[in-house]
Amino acid sequence: MGIRAIILAASCVLLGGVAPGVAAQVGLPQVQLPDAARTLPTLPDVNAQPLMSAGDRLTEARLDRITSLVQRNRDSIELDERGEPAVRGVLIASGVDGVMIARAAEQGFALIDRERIDGLDFDIARFRVPGGRSVARARKQLAKLLPDAEVDVDNIYFTSGPGGALRQSALAAAAASAGPASLGLIDGGVAAHPSVAGRVEQRGFAKGAPSASRHGTAVASLLIGAGSVQGAAPGQRLLAADVYGTDPAGGNASAIVRALGWLAQNGIAVTTISLVGADNKLLSAAVIRAQHRGMLIVAAVGNDGPAAPPAYPASYRGVLAVTGVDAKGRALPEAGRALHVDFAAPGDGVFAATGVAGTDRLRGTSFAAPLVAGRLALRYPGPAIDRIGPAVAALVLEARDLGKKGRDTIFGHGLICGACGRR
Repeated sequence: MGIRAIILAASCVLLGGVAPGVAAQVGLPQVQLPDAARTLPTLPDVNAQPLMSAGDRLTEARLDRITSLVQRNRDSIELDERGEPAVRGVLIASGVDGVMIARAAEQGFALIDRERIDGLDFDIARFRVPGGRSVARARKQLAKLLPDAEVDVDNIYFTSGPGGALRQSALAAAAASAGPASLGLIDGGVAAHPSVAGRVEQRGFAKGAPSASRHGTAVASLLIGAGSVQGAAPGQRLLAADVYGTDPAGGNASAIVRALGWLAQNGIAVTTISLVGADNKLLSAAVIRAQHRGMLIVAAVGNDGPAAPPAYPASYRGVLAVTGVDAKGRALPEAGRALHVDFAAPGDGVFAATGVAGTDRLRGTSFAAPLVAGRLALRYPGPAIDRIGPAVAALVLEARDLGKKGRDTIFGHGLICGACGRR
């Protein structure tokens, strides 16, 4: 039996006999070549510096980034009990009813708002934390008060690559005659660079959104760019959800949940999320519901190094986690591991759009993820559970093996789109 037949047979076994709602989770990272289980090799020493020293610097940089964010925005951001940033004074919950809301109100947890996420058949409620309490303490209290609900803080997620707002930059837009989109993006807003002109529909899920950003523009161009910047799926149409806008507490879990609902409602097949942060109950539930509807989610493993906590959403089961490599196929020393790695793609010196007219060469796992997502979308243009196995199997066959033979924990199945972003 040939390799292709082996992979396709494995896909059928993984996807067969499983409830359709579960197949999207179970089947994705499990599609693999024979001899896929490998121990963790030594991280390539790209910068000729000891791993411990590099790891210490990455850990310090991560903590400094979080500390700086909180110090600049003390009125809107605080830390949870894990030291992760979250929206100040707010808890989010799902599975609540009127009786639960009344019970919470009696104990000082006032309802801020309640929203139905139609694309996910999911509801979220936001509660105000009683005065003087931290979100860490309040989360435990509300969870105990509402044992049948899922309660969490509203964690904040960082872009896994250089970003920044593009002040007064025009937003990319879709042409009136543009057809349906198969690709989705959850990030910052996308500027009107010629490489994506006429093919981006945007919606905001934060204060001041959609608002053009360097990071969102770069990722979008690496997905669908055509012209001076070539994406992995050139010429395709894109739905872009801006979860940052101008909000200091943008990029939070509730915004990402709403964005996933919008994309699912519009039949998006493949969504790129080059954001990293903590495990969050509401985000986890939303990811599962999107997967149940046939959406494949591709996420970056982050740039905080292998010693950092697992990055989410890349670490969720069924999410395709992507790492970055340099031009010689060596893993970026700053690349995180997540709980699994599925594919690698170029992540150093990647040529991307960075504004209405600007381009630059960028570094980070953020810019590897869209290259994998674009290639996947060419094989999976519409959400359909029965097509997931063949689409992922075809991507595995495309991958060029790196590191030890077969799938490993640094490069996953191997390198996708190795020539992409090299212009």
